[in-house]
Amino acid sequence: MTKNEHAPETPATKFLKAHKIPFSSHLYAYEEHGGTKVSARELNVDEHAVVKTLIFEDEAARPLIVLMHGDRKVSTKELARQIGCKKIEPCKPEVANRHTGFLVGGTSPFGTRKAMPIHIEKSILDLPLIYINGGRRGYLVGIHPHDILRHLNPKVVEVALNA
Repeated sequence: MTKNEHAPETPATKFLKAHKIPFSSHLYAYEEHGGTKVSARELNVDEHAVVKTLIFEDEAARPLIVLMHGDRKVSTKELARQIGCKKIEPCKPEVANRHTGFLVGGTSPFGTRKAMPIHIEKSILDLPLIYINGGRRGYLVGIHPHDILRHLNPKVVEVALNA
């Protein structure tokens, strides 16, 4: 982050501040369809420590959030099995935007427009620090993963596939 750049105020940062969750701000040059590979490269961190906020829906079109390592994919079949659903599929970008209030590429699990069930990949909790979207494209926040457990009360799942 250069001296002239200020961390944006987003619904996510407002949530973090309101809950007194310590975080560091990391701005980077966002690239369309660059994903976590770009943010990890720009921040010079391991892509495994960059956590994606993914919006899925079940067979009844109920939205849910999955937090996954940047270098892994979600097994939707295994996720459905672990949470007791028939089928899970990714939301279309415009639907995800409506549920969260964030643009895809800038989705944060903090301060979403709608309360949704949150699921976190178990191995994320083993990391000392994670980088997760701060509510805007090109903006990640560094936080301790156990703050997610404490404040978002996610269900811990094991659904990672190698990307």
